[in-house]
Amino acid sequence: MSQTPADYSGPQRVLSGMQPTGQLHLGNYLGALKNWVSLQDDGAWDCFYCVVDMHAITMPHDPALLPDSVRSAAAAYIASGVDPSKSAIFAQSAVRAHAELAWIFNCVARLGWLERMTQFKDKAGKDKERASVGLFTYPVLQAADILVYKATHVPVGEDQKQHLELCRDIAARFNRDYGKGEAIFPTTEPVIQGPGARIMSLRDGSAKMSKSDVSDNSRINLDDDADKIAKKIKKAKTDPEPLPATVEELDKRPEASNLVGIYAALTGTSKADVLGEFGGEGFGKFKPALADVAVQYLAPISDEYRRLIGDKAEIDRVLAAGAEQASEVAEPVVAEARKLVGFWG
Repeated sequence: MSQTPADYSGPQRVLSGMQPTGQLHLGNYLGALKNWVSLQDDGAWDCFYCVVDMHAITMPHDPALLPDSVRSAAAAYIASGVDPSKSAIFAQSAVRAHAELAWIFNCVARLGWLERMTQFKDKAGKDKERASVGLFTYPVLQAADILVYKATHVPVGEDQKQHLELCRDIAARFNRDYGKGEAIFPTTEPVIQGPGARIMSLRDGSAKMSKSDVSDNSRINLDDDADKIAKKIKKAKTDPEPLPATVEELDKRPEASNLVGIYAALTGTSKADVLGEFGGEGFGKFKPALADVAVQYLAPISDEYRRLIGDKAEIDRVLAAGAEQASEVAEPVVAEARKLVGFWG
């Protein structure tokens, strides 16, 4: 893992978050939440994990449902092992410093930088003229999410590397234009997620497991009970061939590769180890074994999630405490930025 950036002497901090849209699933857990817990438990980091509800409104949404969606995401964080006594868990919108710093950064970032962001093109689709300005500029808000805590490290997957580069460009430009070259904001480093981070759909091994997929059978939700998990794995798309003996032979078999990868991630082994045990076997034997592993692993998470979601008061206490903790760090950062750009007061 990268050390604290050489140009910055502040504390090591980690920032990450997820949108409260759709049910969090196995891919979110193995790709992000499990990694967040590892960073938290390492003890070397100040960890800030937000539910990014400001990002959620860049697309059509139901305002009446958003608060409970935030609670649901927070419950999933906690059930997955993110500990409110070790990490700040909060709603992005509850810390207004995010929005204020985002405006300053909107005036630092350049239009050409944003026009190169490939995710806007993917999300806006063919009719980008009808997309919200927020959808276009949300990578700037994402930079503010990170730098309002002067976060030195951010866990990222392949699809977010471009946005982290933009964050680094904004920090460098601000430092140059307003800090007279001093490292007001750090050059944030990526924390690259390890094996098992990219979990694919149970219905299509070439597409990521997604909250937005219309088929609930495409994913294992963190609140699925044992029966649902077993049924979804039983129905998961496969091919007619038995499992091969080597990882290389999985390359052209995306569904088989995905299921083997899930088994490896849940058992803390490698794909090669899984094939060493199941190579030559058919899916009639492998799928029940995978279902048993998944149920055993996920049952404590789903049980705790269901307990938490039934106690809104507890979740609200966690979110309020997390927002207070986050604001204590963020507000001085915004005050510093306000002074440097010359704002009144």
